Amino acid sequence: MIPITSPTLHRMPYTFYLYIMFYLVKVPWIVQKIYGNCVWKIPTKEKIIYLTFDDGPHPEATPFVLEQLKNYNAKATFFCIGKNVKAHPGIYERIIEDGHAVGNHTYDHLNGWRTGNSEYLDNVYDAAKLIRTNLFRPPYGRIKRFQVKELMGAGYELKTIMWTVLSGDFDTEIKGHECYHTVIKNAEAGSIVVFHDSEKALPRLSHALPLVLKYFSEKGYEFRSIDERELKN
Repeated sequence: MIPITSPTLHRMPYTFYLYIMFYLVKVPWIVQKIYGNCVWKIPTKEKIIYLTFDDGPHPEATPFVLEQLKNYNAKATFFCIGKNVKAHPGIYERIIEDGHAVGNHTYDHLNGWRTGNSEYLDNVYDAAKLIRTNLFRPPYGRIKRFQVKELMGAGYELKTIMWTVLSGDFDTEIKGHECYHTVIKNAEAGSIVVFHDSEKALPRLSHALPLVLKYFSEKGYEFRSIDERELKN
């Protein structure tokens, strides 16, 4: 995930930044400005939250997520890894059949900062052969601005979706209830929230997700998938 880089961040109020190990729940505005071609939040005054799930499909975690979403008539966006789609095509199709959106998360979960541009773009292209979408999320949130620009162009036409709130469910050093509190204390109308439908995240995801769905539903929120048609401009 995007690392903590500024020595002054510890002076920021808890409601704006929350520390969990070496990643940020909310990304500094300066990073969002630098990566201005990316989507960090969906502008809306309605009580809508955009849940997203990275790293699937997974044979146990993804069906669990789908069942929880169905309980609340919630829609979400699944950023899928190409090799996982190839390994579990039936689960991928179920995501679509249930009315959720899908996004490209590269074929091999590559770190854009550590990968040459040609290799990275080719990897995204390989995933695009399996994942029908115009949405993209870089693994770890790590991508070069050149890569973002290239993915927007001809041959890809992908919009890079980042996040507003990182649940931290991938962090094996914390508990599921901490992930739950992270989300409810930081998410608001238009927030893009990240969970992971992966084996690693499942122990925390299985605790936090039902609570998040219940909490915001009781407060009158709706859960929607990210509509690529609304991101043309």
